[in-house]
Amino acid sequence: MRVLTVNPGSSSLKLSLLDPGGTVLTEASGAGHEMAPLVADMPRPDAVGVRFVHGGTDFTAPVRVDDAVTERLRALADLAPLHQPASLHALSEITAALPGVPAVACFDTAFHATLPEAAATYALPAEWRERFGLRRYGFHGLSFSYAVRRAGEMLGADPAALRMVICHLGSGASLAAVADGVSVDTTMGFTPLEGLVMASRAGSIDPGIPLWLIKHGLSAGDVNDMLEGGSGLRGLTGTGDMRRIRELAEDRDAAALAALDVYHHRLRACAAAMTASLGGLDVLAFTGGVGEHDPSVRMRLAEDLAYLGTAVDPGRNAAADGDADITAEGAAVRALVITAREDLEIAAGVRHALSGR
Repeated sequence: MRVLTVNPGSSSLKLSLLDPGGTVLTEASGAGHEMAPLVADMPRPDAVGVRFVHGGTDFTAPVRVDDAVTERLRALADLAPLHQPASLHALSEITAALPGVPAVACFDTAFHATLPEAAATYALPAEWRERFGLRRYGFHGLSFSYAVRRAGEMLGADPAALRMVICHLGSGASLAAVADGVSVDTTMGFTPLEGLVMASRAGSIDPGIPLWLIKHGLSAGDVNDMLEGGSGLRGLTGTGDMRRIRELAEDRDAAALAALDVYHHRLRACAAAMTASLGGLDVLAFTGGVGEHDPSVRMRLAEDLAYLGTAVDPGRNAAADGDADITAEGAAVRALVITAREDLEIAAGVRHALSGR
């Protein structure tokens, strides 16, 4: 089965056509979400898999798309307003461009369906939780799922035997605590706004802040837009690009230096919280654009968690390109860099949904 994976971002789109063995046959990407020009020169796939950020409580595994599924996905759009509408548009475009090809929706939230109730439950009235589905869902699950499996391969070990903290650090960022091969805690919650400081999202803040702002004259829409697109690193420095912030910090720009301190303060605290949920740590893995390409972020977090036995080799860390073991000699915790491969997880989900294997 040749599977075309469709990975929509908030303003971009990436397509990968994979053969049955997982080899990428061809790729295409572009700004916006117009599908027809991107698939025009590709071989016709046997099936399509589309990444969806949010599956709610309805979808805890990949599902073949039909009209009823599409309507349920639309109902979840306001829980991930930067991404869910883009995925719905991509789904519509790809089904129009490839009539008759079965499409499967694959969910970032599905990996966290294993969260214990204590980790998933907000201390809110039962009426609210039941009526509105208020709970912690977690995100970046396709990335986490692949990273767990790949870490086991790299270490020649059963992932179920390893206590892992996986750091998906990119424009959006979250951590997952993995025990027995499944998610037991994560930093994002009901929406992708909770947790770490991100490129344009604030991460966790006092919930009284948006209420106070609305009470003092801002509209709910304005507050939402600023929390989604004008906060985080962008709010602290004017840019959400970590590479640019790193350049500014090297020039001793005060805002950039302060932003990095805020970023790492939250990252350190959340990573430590994940280890507490695990009762210890065997593997610290980095993935996502920043996690894969910023040695300074990896080094600083390893130093911050040194009391747990983490340490990275400076030379290996600086030279890491693709999947790499960057563990320092004698460190108790293995430190890995893992290239994000959501496309492989999407393709596996498609095959499972269509064939049951």
